[in-house]
Amino acid sequence: MKIYTRKRKQPTVPIITLIDILAILLIFFIVTTTFKTKESLVKVNLPTSSEMGADESQDTRVSLTLGKDGRVSLAERVVSMKDLPVALRNFQVSNPGQQLELKADEGAPLGLMVKVWDAATQAGLEIGDLPLRILLEE
Repeated sequence: MKIYTRKRKQPTVPIITLIDILAILLIFFIVTTTFKTKESLVKVNLPTSSEMGADESQDTRVSLTLGKDGRVSLAERVVSMKDLPVALRNFQVSNPGQQLELKADEGAPLGLMVKVWDAATQAGLEIGDLPLRILLEE
């Protein structure tokens, strides 16, 4: 008695469908990528507040950053405290339309913030023109 066995078809992987899926994933990742803006070199953990109203202004300002380790940075470069008034004055002359904002780490000493405000006053800036950035809880 002869038993007939059916030959099995070799399993294959459908490559064309995988290429389509990879192309869709690539498009998805490109579209959902957030582009990083230039930040200061000093890492800052901004204090949070749940009681303050959000600032609706969309104007971009250059950051004057105070770290909890005492480092101060203007835009993308670290500045020493003794050179800060001159750096602020030079920044104001070279960028007349640009405004500054103060980003202070929640662990930054209050004395450092007062010294930065003194340096800003020496450079000819008014403290009211130098807003303090506070991260709002959502």
